[in-house]
Amino acid sequence: MDEIDYFLHGDDMQFVEIELDPGEAAIGEAGSMMYMEDGIQMDTIFGDGSGQQNGIFGVLLGAGKRLITGESLFTTVYTNKGQAKRKVAFAAPYTGKIIPFDLKKLGGTMICQKDAFLCAAKGVSLGIAFQKRLGTGFFGGEGFIMEKLEGDGLAFAHSGGTVVERQLAPGEILRVDTGCVVAYTPNVDFDIQFVGGIKTALFGGEGLFFAVLRGPGTVWMQSLPFARLASRIFAAAPVRKGGGGSGGEQGGLLGNLFNGDD
Repeated sequence: MDEIDYFLHGDDMQFVEIELDPGEAAIGEAGSMMYMEDGIQMDTIFGDGSGQQNGIFGVLLGAGKRLITGESLFTTVYTNKGQAKRKVAFAAPYTGKIIPFDLKKLGGTMICQKDAFLCAAKGVSLGIAFQKRLGTGFFGGEGFIMEKLEGDGLAFAHSGGTVVERQLAPGEILRVDTGCVVAYTPNVDFDIQFVGGIKTALFGGEGLFFAVLRGPGTVWMQSLPFARLASRIFAAAPVRKGGGGSGGEQGGLLGNLFNGDD
């Protein structure tokens, strides 16, 4: 398929602007569109819009895969119906970086954390990657199921904080916090390992397990997983004294935040 042109805007709150030739199309996660120029037609469909689902069963199966991986049942297709190039932009849902993946150069497949998909060239398929080891599935941070992006076009994933790309040599091992793994190529061996030592496990503050990545292959890591950010916000939020529901005189948690209650 033809390569699409794109430009990443911003630093900590990024969005990607995709330029479509006449007749060219891109797919986006539901709710991710920021703006589009006149001449682009938007159409919402079941599944990932890759054209690889045959019949009603195939369409439902593709939509079901997206639901399992944490994405919406629907994908929106943006097609340039004009006679000149037009642009459509997609924004990340939280602070972090957008990572472009050229699937053709990466062997046609990329494994990502759940809910990482943002947008892609039409023809890219979003599927499921099952963890083969029970330990990895239970303690690996992303469970048994991760996202599998397949195709020969560009795909974009979002992550939290700063992103670092690391090339692993054959046999090279990298131990990473389980929530910091954003994506990796399929030839990377992904496993989990106990941090070792009861005192370290209980009081080290780094969790009970590491993600162990063994090369060869490429790994992308994020400095601020969304779960870590959410837990810090939750821990710092004021707690309403006296218990009760959220519909009290102070309006619950939001009331405490605006009224300055301790």
